[in-house]
Amino acid sequence: MTGVAIFNFAVEIQHGDSRMHIETKSIHIGRGVDPATGAVSIPLHTSTTFHRGADGTFPAGFEYIRDANPTRNAFEAAMASLEGGSAALAFSSGMAAITAVFEGHAREGRVVVPDDMYFGIRSLIDETDIGERFEFVPVDMRDLNALRAAVTVAPTGLVWIETPSNPLIRVVDIRAACAIAHEAGALAVVDNTWATPVLQRPLELGADAVMHSATKYIGGHSDLMAGVVVVPDGSPLERPLRMIQRHKGSAAAPFDCWLALRGLQTLPLRVRAHCEGAQKVAEALVAHPDVEKVLFPGLHDDPGHALAQRQMSGYGAMLSFVVRGGAEAAMGVAGRLKLVTRATSLGGTHTLIEHRASVEGPKTMAPAGMLRLSVGLEHPQDIIDDLTQALHGLG
Repeated sequence: MTGVAIFNFAVEIQHGDSRMHIETKSIHIGRGVDPATGAVSIPLHTSTTFHRGADGTFPAGFEYIRDANPTRNAFEAAMASLEGGSAALAFSSGMAAITAVFEGHAREGRVVVPDDMYFGIRSLIDETDIGERFEFVPVDMRDLNALRAAVTVAPTGLVWIETPSNPLIRVVDIRAACAIAHEAGALAVVDNTWATPVLQRPLELGADAVMHSATKYIGGHSDLMAGVVVVPDGSPLERPLRMIQRHKGSAAAPFDCWLALRGLQTLPLRVRAHCEGAQKVAEALVAHPDVEKVLFPGLHDDPGHALAQRQMSGYGAMLSFVVRGGAEAAMGVAGRLKLVTRATSLGGTHTLIEHRASVEGPKTMAPAGMLRLSVGLEHPQDIIDDLTQALHGLG
């Protein structure tokens, strides 16, 4: 195959065929064999600036790293395709992406958020000027009547949806929540970090944008920090988000984008393996006498099970469980673990556990005895054995 033919193939798969399966898109979209060297793996472009032609133009289409970068462009193209969107914008972190959406929604300054919102958002509201610039209204989004009341009592610009939620693993009806937002003239944006495009397709359910902390499952190896927002064609969010990305200096770094692209290649396989392991771990915890409750939509008696079955193709790999005996007992269980790692974050190869109430402080909605578990890619029985021996110490 000639260099020209290789280049043409790369262009053809830049956005992909809608009939292409997600496993194929994860490997190919935004990438092709490098026409200059024949390299199969996409190059990492770290340059901050690019050559200008004698006539003052930029023949390769790149000027400065904040405006665009080949590696970031490739990651954005890949994410747009995986989520079924028209464009994606990669930010320096998930929180940078969230902040950009809040700042860029360009409508009424009233934002309806989940009452069990990700604690990073609560901190953003409480500890920065974001909380002063916008009015944030918390509501239990599982209650559609409460959501409807929240968006209609006053002009609302944005409804922020998190499903499954962190750390209570609540499931929200995306299609219904988006419809309610639109009836009120608001935009609806879904945090799809926990489900990933492998399990959940918010744009197809009516969302105006999808956000990911790419630090988690997209990267998949606990070694990068990035965020990304995907928008459909004609989105009113695209230009303001692009201006924030460019002019406020919050663009994702090339190396993080390169790592995320590497992670995407195994995303569908990893997510399915994560889900399989989480199901087994959840079922084992349900059967343990020292566990009061397991929060996981893959369990038939979980309040979100039926809805998750309808809008997701799998139940995810995040679960929370409540230990009998409160905070002291839960901390004791975490302290006796030998394989499972006590650490913040999620979505990597390692199984991670955290006592969210102590992390989140007085405003937490997490029960005192609750531990959040991100089920990794170790053999599920090894995870179960470690949890069992740690729980045994309660006796």
